[in-house]
Amino acid sequence: MKQLTAIAISGGVDSLTAAYLLKKQGHKLIGIHFITGYEAKPFYHKNIKDFENSETTPSSTKDYICQKVSKLAEQLGICIEIIDCSAEFKKNVVDNFIQTYKAGKTPNPCMVCNTSIKFGTVLDFARKMGAKHIATGHYARVIKDRKNKHHLLKGIDQQKDQSYFLALLKQKQLAGACFPLGDLTKSEVIKISKGKKLKPIVNRESQDICFIKDNNYGYFLEQQQSFKPKPGLIKDIKGNLLGEHRGLHLYTIGQRKGINCPASEPYYVVSIDIKHNILIVGSKKDLLLKECKVIKINWINQKPTSPIKIYARIRYRHKAVEASLLPIGKQTAIVRFKNPQSAITPGQGAVFYKADEVIGGGWIES
Repeated sequence: MKQLTAIAISGGVDSLTAAYLLKKQGHKLIGIHFITGYEAKPFYHKNIKDFENSETTPSSTKDYICQKVSKLAEQLGICIEIIDCSAEFKKNVVDNFIQTYKAGKTPNPCMVCNTSIKFGTVLDFARKMGAKHIATGHYARVIKDRKNKHHLLKGIDQQKDQSYFLALLKQKQLAGACFPLGDLTKSEVIKISKGKKLKPIVNRESQDICFIKDNNYGYFLEQQQSFKPKPGLIKDIKGNLLGEHRGLHLYTIGQRKGINCPASEPYYVVSIDIKHNILIVGSKKDLLLKECKVIKINWINQKPTSPIKIYARIRYRHKAVEASLLPIGKQTAIVRFKNPQSAITPGQGAVFYKADEVIGGGWIES
């Protein structure tokens, strides 16, 4: 029997299949289901025993969570612990999401969640339980070299690869990470799950933002006490007044819908002037840029000291493109693209690749 391994169980097909594969390989396995505070029902407790023994939680909520967890545990034949990460999730993920929009940028909460929650709070909990690794259903790979340095690689399935979302993980986190699906395609995972009659209880894809219903960012932000929408002006790149917007939080770079300014050619959001509360729009060609600045870079291994050739992704659905990376500080660099790229968006993650390996990633700055 191998050493204890923990696996983060969301209830989706990916985490269920990852758990099944680890059990098949002989791992002594324990599941962890973490609570964000933004589920359909409220959760409050650090583990299932506290939850079951609580006299203050409504019975309907108890029934809901116990049924959910027991279905997963029964399918897999493992014990599943429940931990409440709601305070950490609110502070590190949701508040960051709100503040990033307030700054006129477009956030990427999944990257923040992976480093602060899944491979932060949850990994720490797993290690306290005696587990050396926390496994997840990510499509990515981790290998260790002869010097005990860990390397993050793309998943084999190029269409599903999620290494982009993991680029902020540090060495200690990668040392505790396990990705059983990294060498499989999504279709293979679905085939395995159907063959073993695994029944997901969550249908949401992992790249969806879990705390926002129906992907309605604007409505979510407007419900926050600290967030007040502020209408303002819409101008073109030459400064001509075109109309009014209902709040800059409703827009992101490259957006076409919702501008509502008639013209012979469609307008796109080119930039967001948060200081003067102005939405600046232009044509599709105005979205093209040759370079961008990236800050707060996490170098997974050695930081480059001179310009290097890389492949860069500037958002999850962006195909990595050829570029030159020019380091200008410990955690800052300029990325110059071989060919101009469209809709480079402040607040989004920029991830750097050498072949299939992630060498680092950071945040795109204005």
